[in-house]
Amino acid sequence: MAAIFIQTLPFFMVIALGYGAGRSGFFTPEATTWLTKFVFYFALSAMLLRFSANLSLREIFDPAFVWAYLCGSGAVYLLVTAVSLLRGARAEEAAVEAQCAVVGNVGFLGLPMLAILMGEAAIAAVMMVLAVDLIVFGALIVIVITGTRDGRMRPAVLGTVGLGLLKNPMIVSIVLGLAWSGLQLPIPGPVNEFLLILGGAATPGALFAIGASLAGKSAERPYVAGWLSLCKLVLHPAAVAVAALWVFDVAPYSAAVMIAAASLPVAGNVYMLAQHYGVAPQRVSTSILISTVLAALTVSLVIGWVQALY
Repeated sequence: MAAIFIQTLPFFMVIALGYGAGRSGFFTPEATTWLTKFVFYFALSAMLLRFSANLSLREIFDPAFVWAYLCGSGAVYLLVTAVSLLRGARAEEAAVEAQCAVVGNVGFLGLPMLAILMGEAAIAAVMMVLAVDLIVFGALIVIVITGTRDGRMRPAVLGTVGLGLLKNPMIVSIVLGLAWSGLQLPIPGPVNEFLLILGGAATPGALFAIGASLAGKSAERPYVAGWLSLCKLVLHPAAVAVAALWVFDVAPYSAAVMIAAASLPVAGNVYMLAQHYGVAPQRVSTSILISTVLAALTVSLVIGWVQALY
């Protein structure tokens, strides 16, 4: 386990470096915004495009995998929603808190880290987790918040959700890569090198951006954020493990990657949604901060455990 911790430590050291740069003011909030845009729209997209272009849809899409992740995540989502409502939170607040408990930093942290620690073969499983998070849970929070505010579900909401997915560079990159793979055409040498160079910036850029963005986070309701962090770092991977290993019988390696991805800290895009809709952004901010700090230890423990599965 100590060896796994040593392997994961450099990733969190880069996050800490970004945090220090942001906290000291050397890296301004504006610089963090632009770095995040570069990673999101260019570096990570190049990485995803290159990987997906070398995979087939059959390799990526596994119904048992998707159902296991959905059911495990759904169980935690419902638990957190119920606890929030019993605590007296509004429905839209409960939706945001449930989102914190099941949507991890798969794009910026999981994709580069798990590809290195668990091998490039992990990319297919990570992309499935990312797709479910973006398509299912990303749509669900928008539907719940807008439906709650309007008192009914408007067809226009579905259009907004669909347009948001079409504008998401991660989804676009995966679809384009799979389409290229489906044509069974080789990637031209210069194009492959271009994607390799640009995608190589994803790992350090994403980790540094995570840290720099954490520097601007402030604490609110730490007891709620602590509960949400516990759900994300412990309950979520545990529920996914039960679903993958004992309910749906997912292949050991794919199950291991799924569980490791589920153990990641709260994703930054949850904060962007909370801020956009004006629903408990400070609570989400605190959850991201606490879960990311604790993840340096908990993710190592989970990865150390799942490696025994394959």
